[in-house]
Amino acid sequence: MNSHFTNWETFFKQENKLDYARNLHAFLDEEYAKHTVYPPRNLLFNAFKLTPLEQVKVIIIGQDPYHEPGQAMGLSFSVPKGVPSPMSLINIYKEIEQDLQVTMNYELGDLTSWARQGVLLLNTYLSVRRSDALSHRHPGYDQFFEHVLHLLNEIDRPLVFMLWGAFARKYKRVLNNSQHLILESVHPSPLAANRGGWFGNKHFSKANAFLKSQGLEQITWQNNIG
Repeated sequence: MNSHFTNWETFFKQENKLDYARNLHAFLDEEYAKHTVYPPRNLLFNAFKLTPLEQVKVIIIGQDPYHEPGQAMGLSFSVPKGVPSPMSLINIYKEIEQDLQVTMNYELGDLTSWARQGVLLLNTYLSVRRSDALSHRHPGYDQFFEHVLHLLNEIDRPLVFMLWGAFARKYKRVLNNSQHLILESVHPSPLAANRGGWFGNKHFSKANAFLKSQGLEQITWQNNIG
């Protein structure tokens, strides 16, 4: 790893010294105090807690968290056990089934098993007001996310980046390390996916083929085994 950061803890410690981070924290303090915001504050950085930097293999980037009660859990596209799978996740599962010829459990929307295998499940914005998509488009998040991607881009081992939707794809400019595989697609939300470009993108088989070619363990995307 060329970067001087070897874990998320040292990265966050450094970021929190910067002006943008202080501004972002102040914004979040006010938002969580005055509004219903998802995910719960303690799960805001859940993706980083569940997937240590040294274990990251695949980075999935979405837009912003689910904005209805009980859904967001700090992992992009994931919902807690017992919560019905949103349509974006259903479309992800449909593509996995077509791509890998497996059967997914649509009643299990918790993607923690992916996170523990090295899939970093990120949104470009980590929080949102209830029922108000993209309400936390704060410049602090833009800067934070760019810094996260710069760090990941510099890692001196092969990674797979899946950029889903316009908010994710705009960050392709940051990713210039030839060791990494960059996969792009429209967002899996019904509005975007049904216009074409989501189904048949084969991101999951492409990611596993790349990992295998690099001598790395593949991701078990199927969620109804074990």
